[in-house]
Amino acid sequence: MQIDASPSSSAGFSLGEVRIERVGISRYAEVQALNRAVFGDDRVIFRLDRTDLTFLVAYHEQTPIGFKVGYGESEPTFYSAKGAILEPYRRRGVARQLLARLMDEARAMDYRRFAYDTFPNKHPGMTVMGLAEGFKVTAAGYNAAYRDYRIRFEKRL
Repeated sequence: MQIDASPSSSAGFSLGEVRIERVGISRYAEVQALNRAVFGDDRVIFRLDRTDLTFLVAYHEQTPIGFKVGYGESEPTFYSAKGAILEPYRRRGVARQLLARLMDEARAMDYRRFAYDTFPNKHPGMTVMGLAEGFKVTAAGYNAAYRDYRIRFEKRL
């Protein structure tokens, strides 16, 4: 599956309503295509055999424009493993909508905490959004594999 990262109209286009859909593993190729378009990598997450594995895809009209993936990390905690928005659709609230929906999904599965990690030097927007949405920093440290600092954010559901 190939993803067109350009909106149908000019750079100043109006996003309008975004539809967010929970998709199953049968639509993994759609999530992979978005991941490839944003990160240049087919691997979305390391393992697909996670408890309560959840894929959300955001659409503008019929075009997939972003995704969020999460799973049960432990009995009380749901972990948001990865997400991305295509460049032309960023800074329009789509990531916040995906985050809110994933938190709703986790709450419906009876999780009490929601967590995610981010690399603020690579993805400063996730740090800003986490703080703005009331998340607390619960851990920070250098990750040698990614050669960057990683911050963990958590919030009660």
